[in-house]
Amino acid sequence: MNKVSNLPEFKLTTRQLAISGMLGAIAMILGATRLGFIPVPTPAGSATIMHIPAILGGILEGPIVGGLVGLIFGIYSFVNATNPIFADPLVAIFPRIFIGVVAYYSYKHLWKNSALAAALGTITNTIGVLGLATLRGYLPLKVSITIGFVHGTPEVVVAILIVTILVKALKKAGY
Repeated sequence: MNKVSNLPEFKLTTRQLAISGMLGAIAMILGATRLGFIPVPTPAGSATIMHIPAILGGILEGPIVGGLVGLIFGIYSFVNATNPIFADPLVAIFPRIFIGVVAYYSYKHLWKNSALAAALGTITNTIGVLGLATLRGYLPLKVSITIGFVHGTPEVVVAILIVTILVKALKKAGY
């Protein structure tokens, strides 16, 4: 415990800091190049995979790394917002911090299942963003629920596939 403020200390190793930066950079590259948007047959037209580095950070390096990568993703989303919803830092940044945190704890406590961790991390992003967009008055509840099911479902499927493959490959490679 920190003697001055009685808050727990959060320590990052050099490795964790470097991995946070690399995964955060990957999230930004996915957004900047548009490679982070997979075409799907929904009204939105694409499922984002920009949150996957946060999920991987949580599963592989813990909740602090997952939270930092999610924070980087959220800041990138906020800085590059073309939609008023994402120009609100509470909507664009805050829920993204929890993507990797939820992925970590679900992976750790639910059978070390990367597919489940990917699904729950993705659902955290979807519910967090749409929930705050609704609470902040950007979207009516009915619209948020519809977007959540129609657009969120392909994102969950894509995240499960990619995260499962990547975690399996990284574990096989000795990570």
